[in-house]
Amino acid sequence: MQQPPLVVLLLIVCLASSSSSALGDEGAAATYIVYLNPALKPSPYATHLQWHHAHLDALSVDPERHLLYSYTTAAPSAFAARLLPSHVAELRAHPAVASVHEDVLHPLHTTRSPSFLHLPPYSGPAPNADGGSSDVIVGVLDTGVWPESPSFVDAGMGPVPSRWRGSCETNATDFPSSMCNRKLIGARGFFRGFGAGGRNGSSHGTTELSSPRDHDGHGTHTASTAAGAVVADASLLGYAHGTARGMAPGARVAAYKVCWRQGCFSSDILAGIEQAIEDGVDVLSLSLGGGSYPLSRDPIAVGALAATRRGIVVACSAGNSGPAPSSLVNTAPWIITVGAGTLDRNFPAYAKLGNGETHAGMSLYSGDGLGDDKLPLVYNKGIRAGSNASKLCMSGTLDAGAVKGKVVLCDRGGNSRVEKGQVVKLAGGVGMVLANTGQSGEEIVADSHLLPAVAVGAKSGDAIRAYVESDAGAEVALSFGGTAVDVHPAPVVAAFSSRGPNRQVAQLLKPDVIGPGVNILAGWTGSVGPTGLTIDERRPAFNILSGTSMSCPHISGLAAFVKAAHPDWSPSAIKSALMTTAYTVDNTGSPLLDAAGANATATATPWSFGSGHVDPVKALSPGLVYDTSIDDYVAFLCTVGGASPRQVQAVTGAPNATCQRKLSSPGDLNYPSFSVVFGLRKSRTTVRYHRELTNVGAAGSVYAAKVTGPPSIVVSVKPARLVFKKAGDKLRYTVAFKSTAQGGPTDAAFGWLTWSSGEQDVRSPISYTWGM
Repeated sequence: MQQPPLVVLLLIVCLASSSSSALGDEGAAATYIVYLNPALKPSPYATHLQWHHAHLDALSVDPERHLLYSYTTAAPSAFAARLLPSHVAELRAHPAVASVHEDVLHPLHTTRSPSFLHLPPYSGPAPNADGGSSDVIVGVLDTGVWPESPSFVDAGMGPVPSRWRGSCETNATDFPSSMCNRKLIGARGFFRGFGAGGRNGSSHGTTELSSPRDHDGHGTHTASTAAGAVVADASLLGYAHGTARGMAPGARVAAYKVCWRQGCFSSDILAGIEQAIEDGVDVLSLSLGGGSYPLSRDPIAVGALAATRRGIVVACSAGNSGPAPSSLVNTAPWIITVGAGTLDRNFPAYAKLGNGETHAGMSLYSGDGLGDDKLPLVYNKGIRAGSNASKLCMSGTLDAGAVKGKVVLCDRGGNSRVEKGQVVKLAGGVGMVLANTGQSGEEIVADSHLLPAVAVGAKSGDAIRAYVESDAGAEVALSFGGTAVDVHPAPVVAAFSSRGPNRQVAQLLKPDVIGPGVNILAGWTGSVGPTGLTIDERRPAFNILSGTSMSCPHISGLAAFVKAAHPDWSPSAIKSALMTTAYTVDNTGSPLLDAAGANATATATPWSFGSGHVDPVKALSPGLVYDTSIDDYVAFLCTVGGASPRQVQAVTGAPNATCQRKLSSPGDLNYPSFSVVFGLRKSRTTVRYHRELTNVGAAGSVYAAKVTGPPSIVVSVKPARLVFKKAGDKLRYTVAFKSTAQGGPTDAAFGWLTWSSGEQDVRSPISYTWGM
């Protein structure tokens, strides 16, 4: 039988009262949370409450006076009570007690990202290294912005930097220039490509005017994640309640609307990038991207190279097509390609079946619920017999007579998760269990459903399907546990996050890093509800979304955070700092896991996380960086093939780019990671790459190389020791990789090259494949 999770973080607020004197030495008493093993609950106790009372009675503690909470949903086997240290010792010795923890007041963060990333507290819009530099400007290319969002309030901010050349849209009736302020310093819309594409601006019943206003929500969410202001008392309908802030809350925001709900046209994207460059942004954030194209004809890559040439850091989402291999996009080496991972926070919910099984899941449902009673559970009750569409709860497929007043089990896939709930509701269903299939694995994404709904992983989904198909009287009760933090393990690579290897250039390892991208709370539009469905009339100021669209602005904001501390660093130096200081272990100290694996127990690889999960504070002092010039990128373009010198000239805007200089291999680019492609023939089993490191740390720093990886690959680094006499020194090294065992075209292996000074480690991931 599957049990609910034992350990759920609980926040208990204890109010002192005269009853506490019954504990005797009140000074020694404290509140504790006691987690019991549900498998050891004696059968005479009909409820957990009775069991909890029995434990306190055995300690001579009056449950009526000192039991604070008996948990039935968030932690069904736990209770909180006011206890003495002697009581705690007795409880810990009891065989049914899993653990006892003293209650701790945890500071609340809505996005959770700042604390999870160990960012320092924000001390206000002053030029310092806490993300508060008001001179840094983050440009966001997306669906526009909702200027009334509290995330764009400019309280306390000084004058807009004089170098800013942008403006607020002035020709739109719904977005006058007065909507901009010292926080949201620019807002423009680009629609010509969209108009030429035959669109009329009407989507889901809402007419989107040709203005920067965000009628979708995606752009407001990403912009506020990157550089939103500090907002107290934020939440999504009570979930994730606390203080919201962007990664660089003191930075300025410039919004460029280049996307509609249907998508983004390349022409509009390039126009937006161009305007952002002219306006004077420091960082560009693009949570968008299409297919995988050669770099010379990828509009995002082209525009990003132009921005990079002018010192602008560009971050782009890797895509949401994981866990399929080679599914990532935005792979140009001058772009920070961002994958997604989880936070240490979730929103627990439970489906308790009539056969006694309880399956833990997730939900953001905020209504009244269904009570404690079990209701009939049905599955595959379609209008047309034998149609799998009813299993997916596709629009118009459910038999109202068969589902009315019941909870419906829906398979994930085919249509949006929240739309399935709407389909159930319109057919008369009162609740939904949304079950993953094997394709989605154990990754669960929280949604603000329109009816009571619990999403569960594939393993639970299989068990629930088996139950409802074998029992005509199947029943289920749905319950909701609110917000839980300090979840372990975290981060975990999101299953949807797109993966390598890089289809365009096999010798370039992508993605570069991962950041928080699952269940992220940030600002929202006032135009649509949190589900985006027209039937949803709720209008919260914040919403919770998942995707690499959410992880990308985290990295964009963190790039602004590093830029504020090091305004003279190049885009490649900032990217290098974020990559070489990233970490690859979770909050249990174990290697990062991949949610795409069975039961999320598969170990993740650099093809899913790149260099690892960002650590922004360490990125402020990386020690060494791989600084790559525009000329290096041009030589890279000339090397990868598929582009003539003329095309390279057009892409780079450099008329003297004749491609006379080429790299010995695309992998020879001065990049913070390595992708080694061995030949299938024995004569091509050694690969050599060259790199150059720049000292951004202390003078007299000495670094030694260390290589880890498969024993069948011999790696030599020359020189193996680098001595940097002063800051700014540049030293080169060569690394040779020799495969002593023949690999096949589907084989892959991974390792690491670390330069260590004893105080700082500069780490680079290595991927090995055989295919040339």
